[in-house]
Amino acid sequence: MDLFEAAATDDSGVPVVDPSAPLAVRMRPARVEEVVGQAHLLEPGSPLRRLIAPPEPGALPPSSVVLWGPPGTGKTTLAYLVAHASGRRFTELSAVTAGVKDVRGVIEEARRRLAVGGGETVLFIDEVHRFSKTQQDALLPAVENRWVTLMAATTENPSFSVISPLLSRSIMLTLRPLTTADLDALVDRALTDERGLSGRVELDDAAREQLLRLAGGDARKTLTTLEAAAGTTLEVGERVITTEAVSKAIDVAAVRYDRAGDQHYDVISAFIKSMRGSDVDAALHYLARMVVAGEDPRFIARRIVIAAAEDVGMADPTALQTAVAAAQAVALIGMPEARIILAQAVVHVATAPKSNRSYLGIGKAIADVEAGRIGVVPEHLRDAHYAGATRLGHGAGYQYSHDAPHAVAAQRYLPEELAGARYYDPSDRGYERSLAERLERIRDILGRADGGRQGRADGGAEA
Repeated sequence: MDLFEAAATDDSGVPVVDPSAPLAVRMRPARVEEVVGQAHLLEPGSPLRRLIAPPEPGALPPSSVVLWGPPGTGKTTLAYLVAHASGRRFTELSAVTAGVKDVRGVIEEARRRLAVGGGETVLFIDEVHRFSKTQQDALLPAVENRWVTLMAATTENPSFSVISPLLSRSIMLTLRPLTTADLDALVDRALTDERGLSGRVELDDAAREQLLRLAGGDARKTLTTLEAAAGTTLEVGERVITTEAVSKAIDVAAVRYDRAGDQHYDVISAFIKSMRGSDVDAALHYLARMVVAGEDPRFIARRIVIAAAEDVGMADPTALQTAVAAAQAVALIGMPEARIILAQAVVHVATAPKSNRSYLGIGKAIADVEAGRIGVVPEHLRDAHYAGATRLGHGAGYQYSHDAPHAVAAQRYLPEELAGARYYDPSDRGYERSLAERLERIRDILGRADGGRQGRADGGAEA
């Protein structure tokens, strides 16, 4: 379907976009100068610049390209720019909905146009990694014979998700993650541009910082959140977007499981807290109430598994083994005998030493990721098992842990900007007491590869 070809432009050649379209759509660049973060792909003479430029008589069509990058970095934006700037016929297919028949139909139409001097066809395929091998194979003759110029976009590594014959006939272009400065420029343009919010709202400094931090390098998410926050602000008669408006624009859904009323919810809550509090008698009492009430034993088993990981953790790693075995046995045996299996698991979890340090550790790590503190995977840890990885420097300098003393290689594992972060802090209870001693020795070895920072916790003293 020719989504982009028929769009109208104004006197200056800027595409006329439906004012009711989402802000992220309205703010798609109309000129190369408006593209942010991908200057390395738009240098004069580059494949993308040749695609964007109107075709010259007698010149060979530009090479087909595969655009690889994270969500919201501009893959569709670049396709949109090609559609409006080059004058070529532009056809888009989504790998989510298109089949082999659709692909062959587009190719046949492109061949007919070439045969009658109708010009080149650029075929944009979004999410090409969702195409099957058969669907990708159908593209090969058209790409090899240049019946179409392919623009294929993917968020997955093309070395794994795109067939080798298609990759060998195309140029792979890697889009870089957008920086905070890139997103900041997009926000400024969206606030003032007539295609965007036309100066109707402003963004205070704290709200801007929050918006950029939560965006995760995704331009589409940034503009979508900005538009929602602007709508909330204008609805209450204000002009300045605050952090409260940005928070309201972020949809966080909380789901509560409660299919039998408050009494049911209260009992399961008391059951979990009794196991956590090591009161084995109370835990068995609440287990009995649920069994007698006819509660699904599989539901009870799932709660025990969660308690074993959340509240016992590494203070007694065997508690999780017991809980998982109980869940599997309950599904196999069923009631009424399943009550015996549940009781054994409850006794183990309730009487075990307690530690929630694993639970707290993943919470801290998730908080960092959600706040945008992620960095990039160190090159020596990246996957080096596919064609082209060595050229990219992946795996260079990696030390195989089993070749090192104590099987602990002194090298950096965290992204550089997170060096020294400590998420797991073992307690002095149960198995974690001995684990803490071993972990200190491990962190001391790892810290030597990172200037000593690996052994520090949140600005604390060195281990």
